[in-house]
Amino acid sequence: MPSALDTNMRFKFSIFALLLQVAITVLFGIFVKYKTGRQSEGLHPLFQDVHVMIFVGFGFLMTFLKKYGFSSVGINMLIAAFGLQWGTLMQGFWHMEDGKICVDINSMINADFSTATALISFGAVLGKTSPVQMLILTILEITIFACNEHLVTGIFQATDVGASMTIHAFGAYFGLAVSLVLYRPGLKNKHENEESTYHSDLFAMIGALFLWIFWPSFNSAIASDSDRTKAIINTYYSLAASTVVTFALSSLVDRTGKFSMVLVQNATLAGGVAVGTCADLLNHPFAAMCIGAIAGIISVLGFHFLTPVLASKLNIHDTCGVHNLHGLPGVLGGIAGIVVTAIQRTSGKSALHTPGMQAAALGSTIGIALAGGALTGAILKLPFLGQASDKNCFDDSIYWEVPEEEKLHVGHSNNYDEQSRFEATM
Repeated sequence: MPSALDTNMRFKFSIFALLLQVAITVLFGIFVKYKTGRQSEGLHPLFQDVHVMIFVGFGFLMTFLKKYGFSSVGINMLIAAFGLQWGTLMQGFWHMEDGKICVDINSMINADFSTATALISFGAVLGKTSPVQMLILTILEITIFACNEHLVTGIFQATDVGASMTIHAFGAYFGLAVSLVLYRPGLKNKHENEESTYHSDLFAMIGALFLWIFWPSFNSAIASDSDRTKAIINTYYSLAASTVVTFALSSLVDRTGKFSMVLVQNATLAGGVAVGTCADLLNHPFAAMCIGAIAGIISVLGFHFLTPVLASKLNIHDTCGVHNLHGLPGVLGGIAGIVVTAIQRTSGKSALHTPGMQAAALGSTIGIALAGGALTGAILKLPFLGQASDKNCFDDSIYWEVPEEEKLHVGHSNNYDEQSRFEATM
């Protein structure tokens, strides 16, 4: 049975978390104030939708591991609660007014967006990192994300209303770079706990459904009032198209012709990711449906063909397959933004959107994510931070009090065949 964390490591986490909260509270006291003048209460329903996605959608989507459900939902909540505070500061420093960061509903939505990048990266290293490591990753990633976002939207004047590039592609490739640096040779062969059960996959499907239902709000929350309805409609139909394509290909690529819950939980969402960059620009849902269908195809093929290659050839162990849900569809979204701005003349608040700047935004986002992730992985690898041994990965009992019957449960007692998520895509 895995042993509990030693007292020293528990002490490190508790002190570190408390000091972080004290520091952020002090920074809020110095720099943050309520925004005066025109308010944004009308955005509150959209904020609620995005908030549900962050805390419920992302959290439950990662509960597929049979013995890691507490950590998937719990550490997700920790990262989100800390990240939204840190994101408020990091994004706010780029838009200060008279030396103060002004907060309102819109800034809260953007803070949730910044948190999403860390949660996406969390999926790439799920089960292999400690809470202390995840807090440090959140600090570094959101800081780098805020700088890249300013570069994309402030310097390049690129459009990315649903953040296909700045959130999804960035979070995925940042997480993959971290996973590469933190690679564990001992996990090259499937770990006994790196598999799902009937009920754990059902819980993960709950997360997928919450994300699916609320994704139109995610892609339209920061759109202009005149384009918000268009963004909602385009996301709505893109998701529908990717879902139908996912079910079709899921049956097609399986040797027995059966549906894969892995693909249904993930590839069905790819349409929402891919249409994000140009959700408010497309003038007909036909284009959105095409993007969604293509996103579903590349996501399914990514799970089936590319994930095994990343693991076996490049030593990138992507636990949740974030490359296929967020990375590849995020790149597709960036490419769609290039095509749309080349075909039709579009402009933002202060500049004309050009395909050259869209391409620069996509390239810089991926480059910064990879470099930032590699640097973060090197920091997380420092031995004094501590982490579970290979044999204790993907196990809640290292960090959580779990019911006694779960501690005594023997994985091999199941009377049905538990296939790993890796195997499910083969």
